[in-house]
Amino acid sequence: MRVERLSRDKIRFFLSMDDLMDRGIEKEDMWRDIPKVHELFNDMMDQAYQELGFEISGPVAVEVFALPAQGMVVVVTRGRVPSPSDLDELDGDDMYELEVTLEESDQVIFQFDDFEHLVQAAGSVRSLLGPLGRVYAYHDRYYLVLDTDMENETLQKGIAVLSEFGEVATVTEHVLQEYGKTIWDQGAVEEIVRYFA
Repeated sequence: MRVERLSRDKIRFFLSMDDLMDRGIEKEDMWRDIPKVHELFNDMMDQAYQELGFEISGPVAVEVFALPAQGMVVVVTRGRVPSPSDLDELDGDDMYELEVTLEESDQVIFQFDDFEHLVQAAGSVRSLLGPLGRVYAYHDRYYLVLDTDMENETLQKGIAVLSEFGEVATVTEHVLQEYGKTIWDQGAVEEIVRYFA
């Protein structure tokens, strides 16, 4: 489980499939109000406090983005900070109120620390995935975005190959479009192989 601060009142977690399996949680469980999901959320908040000093009390918005075959991105935004008199009225079970939004992503996004790693990855998946994808540059990294409208077995093989050269990204394509630089907006795998491999 990785956590990063997005702003003063917003943090983002990346939960891998292993993180979920270690806790006996399936993706579908995140939609349910069960004790092990509450325990996971409490563990996440403990980690956020220890690593970032991020404390929550009062209203909290939680956005969960399920990533195909990769895990989940969970964005936690705290609302107003309650006054000391509000805290006196709350017992331990009511320290925060959750407003949860769930969304399933239909994309796989990989990040590469070096352009050469992206070139090697594209060369390795071209015959498997074809000329797909979009590439963005953001924060000195390169991001390959693939839509998941393909056979699940092909997608799983593609993810396995891409994992050899990069890692699953925790940013969404919306962030990359807004703050990053578009390198290829279509057919990126084919273009990379044509010009660099």
